[in-house]
Amino acid sequence: MNYIPMPLSFFQQPTLELAKSLLGCVLVKETEEGKASGYIVETEAYLGPADRAAHSYGNRRTKRTEVMFHEAGRIYTYVMHTHCLVNVVSGEKEKPEAILIRAVEPLEGLELMERRRSGHVKKNWTNGPGKLTKALGITMEDYGGSFLEPPLIISKGYRPEEIVEGKRIGIDNTGEARDYPWRFWVKENPYVSR
Repeated sequence: MNYIPMPLSFFQQPTLELAKSLLGCVLVKETEEGKASGYIVETEAYLGPADRAAHSYGNRRTKRTEVMFHEAGRIYTYVMHTHCLVNVVSGEKEKPEAILIRAVEPLEGLELMERRRSGHVKKNWTNGPGKLTKALGITMEDYGGSFLEPPLIISKGYRPEEIVEGKRIGIDNTGEARDYPWRFWVKENPYVSR
């Protein structure tokens, strides 16, 4: 399949709009082993300085969050509980916002994904933020890159018929931020994390 990266203007939408627009797009990673891709079916938005669940809450600027202060369309990867997670930097420059990609539906490179997620049924290859990075071969080396050029890009896919929104997951200690309905997913898609 021939994937063309989404233009910069796509990533310059307001963060909550982009979090919904990403659903149905194709996340593509090229590695020496080959290419693997999947339709994005679940995202979570983090609205920077005022969002207590965001790594950049209060404009916290560290080595880890630095890329969030760059232009939209950059790749923000970080490690949590030994898993690498991948985010799309959004918002304007110096306004550190990002969108976590929580789940994808496998599309291309199925043998590669099966090998990387060996011992798991297909449904469990990519139905979580740490699982999808393993399956696609996304690592901390992708940090700071751009989704506008290989090896890691976001390409046009399909437009979901129905998008559901609800609370974000795993952020219980963030006060009122835990109740914000900033998680979005493709209705009834079997690869949504939970």
